[in-house]
Amino acid sequence: MQSVGSKPIQQSPIANMEIPGLNELWGETLGDSSICIAILDGSVDQSHTSLARADLTRIETLVSGEADHGPASQHGTHIASVIFGHHDGPVKGIAPRCRGVVIPVFKDGDAGSIAPCSQVDLARAIGQAVQAGAHIVNISGGELTPSGTAHPLLADAIKDCANRGVLIVAAAGNEGCECLHIPGALPSVLAVGAMNAQGEPMGFSNWGKPYQAQGVLALGENIQGAIPGGGVGATSGTSYATPIVSGVAALMLSLQLKLGQKPDAQAVRAAILKTAIGCDEQPVSDCRRLLAGRLNIKGAMRQIRGGKNVMSETNSTTATSPDEKDSSSTEMATARQPPSAQVQAASFENGAVDTAMEKQPSGSTMSTQKEEVLAPQGSISPSNVKAAACECGGTAPKQLVFAFGQLGYDFGTEARRDSIMQHMKQPANPHDPLQLLTYLKDNPWDAAAILWTLNLDATPIYAVQAQGGFASAICQRLCEFLGDQAKGEVERVSIPGYIAANARLFTGQVVPIIYPALRGMYSWNTTALVQTICGTPPQDKAPQKEKDEYGVKAQAIANFLRRVYEEIRNLGVTPQHRAINYAATNVYQVSEIFKEAIKDDMELDTIEVERSPIGRPDSDCWDMKMTCFNPKQVFVQARKVYRCCVDVSDVVPVMVGPMRSWYVR
Repeated sequence: MQSVGSKPIQQSPIANMEIPGLNELWGETLGDSSICIAILDGSVDQSHTSLARADLTRIETLVSGEADHGPASQHGTHIASVIFGHHDGPVKGIAPRCRGVVIPVFKDGDAGSIAPCSQVDLARAIGQAVQAGAHIVNISGGELTPSGTAHPLLADAIKDCANRGVLIVAAAGNEGCECLHIPGALPSVLAVGAMNAQGEPMGFSNWGKPYQAQGVLALGENIQGAIPGGGVGATSGTSYATPIVSGVAALMLSLQLKLGQKPDAQAVRAAILKTAIGCDEQPVSDCRRLLAGRLNIKGAMRQIRGGKNVMSETNSTTATSPDEKDSSSTEMATARQPPSAQVQAASFENGAVDTAMEKQPSGSTMSTQKEEVLAPQGSISPSNVKAAACECGGTAPKQLVFAFGQLGYDFGTEARRDSIMQHMKQPANPHDPLQLLTYLKDNPWDAAAILWTLNLDATPIYAVQAQGGFASAICQRLCEFLGDQAKGEVERVSIPGYIAANARLFTGQVVPIIYPALRGMYSWNTTALVQTICGTPPQDKAPQKEKDEYGVKAQAIANFLRRVYEEIRNLGVTPQHRAINYAATNVYQVSEIFKEAIKDDMELDTIEVERSPIGRPDSDCWDMKMTCFNPKQVFVQARKVYRCCVDVSDVVPVMVGPMRSWYVR
C-alpha cells in the first residue's frame, strides 16, 4: 500500500466543545478521579500546558525513553490531550478530571514512521492496564486483518477485560475499505470510525460486518490536540475519533458514580451502541459505513439516567422525544462548519490518507493534517502512520513472573550466530538443537552467549538469561530442557523469576528478559505427569473396573492440564496467572481435587482465580476455584466447587492450607 502524496489542506480544527451533546455532559461532570483510562500509544509529553495538571501516571514497558518530538510521541501526546487536556489550557480534553495511565507501546521507526508493536506486546500492555485499575483502555491503532482473528494471547487478554468489566475502545482503521482491524473487530471491543462535522463517514474510515454491531462513528476530522514541546495541531483519522469515545465513556462512568450507581463500563458500551444515530434518522449513500451509528451523547446520557433529561452547563436542555435516539441527530447535521472548504474525497489509494504533523512553537497557529495508514500483518500500528518493522528497547519494570511454554533459543545477531557456527565442528548447523547441544557440552561457557527464549505457539514471549551465583547451573538446566524437548520427552517448561530488562531477537522482535529462579524451573510432558500422579497404568490382565477407574482419573487430570495450556494460556505476570500456572506446573498438589471429584462422578466445568480471604503477613494469596458437575445428573445433582489457595508473593509460589470444597446450585 502507498499513501496519497497530497499536501495538507488548511482548515479550522474542530474543538471538543463543538461535539454535539458534550457541553450538556460537561454540565453534569468533567470526570471523576476514581475513573481510570489507560492510553496504549506513544510516549506522552506530560509537561505540555494542556496536560501539566492532568492526573497521569506512566507505566514502564518495552518502549523506553521519555516523550520527544518524534512521530510516536506526537501521536501519543495528541491522543492524551484529547482525553485529559485541562480546560484552562489550549486543548480542552473530554474527561480532564479522570485519572490516566500512559502505557507506551509505539516508538519511532524508520524515515519518520512509527514502529508497530506485536500483538503479544499489546496483550502484555493490556494486562498492565488492568493491573493498574483501568476502567477503559484506549487503543488508537490496530492491525489490518482479512480474518478478524487475533493471536491467542491477545484474544485472551481481550476476553479477560470483558470478564473484569474493562472496556477496550479501539480504532476501526483508515484503509477506506470493508476491512477489519485487530483489536477493534474482536468481540466486546468498542470500535470507532471517523465522521466529519455533518455526520458523514470520512472516506478513509473502515467498515465491516463486526463493526455494525460493535462500532460507532465519532468526529475524526481536524481534531485539535497537543504537540510535544508546546503548541497545538489538528489531525484527522480514526486514531483521533477513538479518544473522543473513550473520554465520553469515562464521563458516563463518572455520571454513574454521581447518580449513586456502580460504574459499569459494559453498560456504558451498551448505551453508546443502543442510542447511536443510524441511517434511518440521517441517511447516507452507503449505510454500512455508519457502523452501528453515530455517537449520540445525549441519547447515551438518557440511557444511563433511565430516560431523564439532563441540565446543561449554563441552561437546561429542551425536552426531547422519549425515543432513545433524540434530536441530537438534527444537531449533528447542523453542527458548525469550518469556514473554509471541506477536504475533497478525491483519490484514496487503498484508503490511505497522507499526514505529517509538524512541531510548532507554543502559541503558534494550528496545523491540519490528514492521515496515512499502512499496517503490515502481525503487528499493531497507530491508525494514522506508516508502519515499519518493530523496533523497541529500553528497560521493563522489575516484576515477578511465573510462565511456562516451550524452550527455544536465538542468536540475536548474525555476528553471534556466525561466531558460534565457526567454532562448531563442520559441517555445522547452529539451528539444529542437537548439534548445538553437542557443541555446548564441550563449550559450556557459550551457553550464556545464546538468547534462550520461552515460546507460546511458536511465538517468543520472553528471553531467559542466567545470572548470579547459579548462572552456570541455570544454563546447564536449560540445555537439559532443550535436549529432552528435541527428543520429544518434554512438552513444556516452567520459568519463574523476575522481569527487569529487554532483549532484541534475531528477527528484530524485542521481548522482556526473565532472570530465572533455579528452584522453580521444571520440565514435563502431559503423559508422564499423569502417570506420575495416577501411577502405572493397569496391566492388560487387570480387572476392567480397575482399568476404567484409572482411565477416568487420568483423563480428568489430562483435561485440567489441557484446559490450562490451551484455554487459559497467559504471560504469567498477573497474580492470577502466576497462581494458575503454578497449580498446573505442580499438579501433584491439586490431584486431591480430582480424586474427590472422581468419587462423586464429576467432571471439570470451569476454572477461576479470585483473591483469597486468607491473608498471611506479607502474602499475596489467590484461590484457584474449580467447579465440577456430574454429566449424568446435570439437572439433579448440585455442582461442587473445589478451592485451593496459592501464595504468589515470592518468586516461586506456594500452596497454602488444605483443599476446600462445597456444593452450589
